[in-house]
Amino acid sequence: MKKITIFLILLCLMVTGCGKNSVSNVTNNILKKYDKSSGYILNGDLEINNNDDVYNYSVTAAFDKKGDNYKITLKNKANDFKQIILKNNDGVFLLTPSLNKSFKFSSKWPNNNSQIYLFDTLIKDIKRDNEKKFEFKNNKYIYRTKVNYPNNSKISKQKIIFDNRYNLKMVSVYDSDNKVCMNLTVNKLSLSPKFKKNYFDFDEDVIVNDDNVKKKSDNTTTKETMSIDDVIYPLFLPSGTKLIDEKKIDKDNGQRVIMTYDGEKSFLLVEETLDVLNELTIIPSSGEPFQLLDTIGVMTDNSLSWTSGNMEYYLVSEVMDKDELIEIAQSVVGISSIK
Repeated sequence: MKKITIFLILLCLMVTGCGKNSVSNVTNNILKKYDKSSGYILNGDLEINNNDDVYNYSVTAAFDKKGDNYKITLKNKANDFKQIILKNNDGVFLLTPSLNKSFKFSSKWPNNNSQIYLFDTLIKDIKRDNEKKFEFKNNKYIYRTKVNYPNNSKISKQKIIFDNRYNLKMVSVYDSDNKVCMNLTVNKLSLSPKFKKNYFDFDEDVIVNDDNVKKKSDNTTTKETMSIDDVIYPLFLPSGTKLIDEKKIDKDNGQRVIMTYDGEKSFLLVEETLDVLNELTIIPSSGEPFQLLDTIGVMTDNSLSWTSGNMEYYLVSEVMDKDELIEIAQSVVGISSIK
């Protein structure tokens, strides 16, 4: 009888995890650690994969529980192109300092959305997935959970790794084919941050005085007249869809190309030279921030707009879903980012 009891205890420890390293015990300890915090500041390195192309960012993500405020700064390591996602009492903003441009959303972002660099959304994913998988391996706690990326249904799951002191170390996000879409390596995570009074404010001085903004001595932004020498065409097109019209139009300080694609999955693609504005301008939008390979774009129900290299892009379709828009946009970004 004694041998049977010992066997059952060992079986419980190995199979269901009744001890220190069980899923329930580890999850409770992680949740307690987060619940005691006032928010966090996460510093890390984000890697985004698209076939053979890899895009690398440095990331700083801050969250203040008391005010439900977020501030995420992403800098593309290849070209130092910086963008900021800001959420405060005034709304949700996508700021591009080098262009003196900000989109303002009425969105509830990031509520109910998974986000690889937001620790609180990772905690929510762990809590709400009753079918999550868990293992203790190489002195690390590893979760595999479902995800909720409403703007990209091809992303299906993630792996979240904590060390044996319940510190977040790494997150990997996978598509439905089990390919890694994104990796986040956490360099530092502070759960007792001290934020300055105006840290989450829409502070025009901070935005405009970014190092990427070119200024004249009279304090206006330098505008450079540019032309589109090489039009970028999507590498991916839906079956039966083809280019039927292409128009090049001169702007005050550059050019614009409008391409019309017709077929069962028709769409319009606009490429134009950058407009660097003289002063910080807020542009209302009905969409949400969307991570698109080498940049953060703006996603709506039927359109996707973004900045890549020295160009701005706008893609719209009345008949395609978001996944199809993303696939076309990624095929454009894949070319523009290496030019």
